[in-house]
Amino acid sequence: MTRRVVFAVAISLFGLPLFGSAGAFPLSGDQTVLPPGTELNEDAMYRPTEVFHSEARGGFKSYQVDLGDLAFNSPNLLGGPARRAGMSCGTCHVNGAGNARLYVPGMSTRPGNFDTTGPLFNPKAHNGVLDPVRIPSLRGARFLAPYGHDGRIASLRDFVRNVVVNEFAGDEPSPAILDALVAYIEDIDFLQNTSLDSRGHLTTQASEAERRGEAIFARPFSHDPTMSCAGCHIPSEGFVDHKQHNVGSGGLFKTPTLLNADFNAPYFHDGRFDRLDQVVEHFDRTYDLALTPQDRADLTAYLVAVGDGLLPLDREGVTARIKEINDFATVLEIAIPAHDIAVIDLAVDTIGRELRDLTEQFPDRRDPTVTDGLRERLAARAILKDTVILFRRIDAAARAGRFDEAAAQFAIYRKLSFVALPQVLSNAQQWSLFNPRVHRAHYAALWENLRQAGKLPRTLAAPAAPMAENAAKPVAAEH
Repeated sequence: MTRRVVFAVAISLFGLPLFGSAGAFPLSGDQTVLPPGTELNEDAMYRPTEVFHSEARGGFKSYQVDLGDLAFNSPNLLGGPARRAGMSCGTCHVNGAGNARLYVPGMSTRPGNFDTTGPLFNPKAHNGVLDPVRIPSLRGARFLAPYGHDGRIASLRDFVRNVVVNEFAGDEPSPAILDALVAYIEDIDFLQNTSLDSRGHLTTQASEAERRGEAIFARPFSHDPTMSCAGCHIPSEGFVDHKQHNVGSGGLFKTPTLLNADFNAPYFHDGRFDRLDQVVEHFDRTYDLALTPQDRADLTAYLVAVGDGLLPLDREGVTARIKEINDFATVLEIAIPAHDIAVIDLAVDTIGRELRDLTEQFPDRRDPTVTDGLRERLAARAILKDTVILFRRIDAAARAGRFDEAAAQFAIYRKLSFVALPQVLSNAQQWSLFNPRVHRAHYAALWENLRQAGKLPRTLAAPAAPMAENAAKPVAAEH
């Protein structure tokens, strides 16, 4: 759960039996610290695609990037309530993108925004005002300084430290972990957009409406010829100017990139707008642009073209989950020979959480929503539990100074992860929560169970269909 998209619909539910086991609802940690009605998006079957610059160039992620990825998805990085709730940086920034469904009562005014100076996670940072900001995507962050919605922090390293220590009351990260977090974030690329050339201009495949919109985007404002949309969102500079502006939204805020914006809703610093056409209407009204209905439609079409990206979503499944666990485990190849106990502890804890969460994707015999494939499901659960124990042995051996034994146990995991683990899990996948039919039945029954037990706030609606079922964009299928 530390890395995948997370959903917590009634967090104060530990101890409520469901299908004979509280574990049927895959939560981790003491989540009673979060207000009832919190949603972190655990029922999603698709998650944002994560593109790494190092891999896109034909190489591979460095140890430092993998370590940063591991820390980014570890609740141990954060402090107090967030850690107890099993939250990590990856809860808000799923695969480095935003989490548009995240909602915490008292900390959010709408899904997709969050008050970083609220009282829940660090009372010392509370400013007495409910002023949530939109949860941003971190794609292309290395190009987008300064950081924070108001652009108050010049350094990405300082920004990351501020989030961990001041916003979420985490311990002071070691310099190595902080450097690794920055390396990880800087390696997250934008999704490729074939609608744009290397200078940020539309390619020949653009429609007439998009081309008209591009012209409007570059056209000087009638009331001030020194201003234009392109003057702040500079196409050749990643559609930013690295400056702060007052655009009638309540203060000075930095220019956000328009790249991959189709997947970054809600919009504006506080997430007040759901759609790009609403953004266009705001600027038309605020700056007296006198746009015709056709102009607004064309400008919106252009923004959609600029904000597009290939394969924005990955389907959850065995292959994707094993890959992320293996990526986390990669750090042990260096940490064990280096006798780095701190990194070994971090890896074992985070991987253990991932494995336990993965176990719950294969319902046991007490779940009435799926009856077939019991033998395969139980085999999947058994091998995952054995793998958790294997990692505990690695940690125990390292803590005792028996690093050769830790390395030998890690070698066993490597062999297991190549053939046996993916094979056993793949055999059971059709009867797991990775199957849309099983997934829908499981969560529908869960919701009804909680409703009948009176454990849901009356104002809390049933969850919507999984994200990609209503998505217009193509997704990468599970292989």
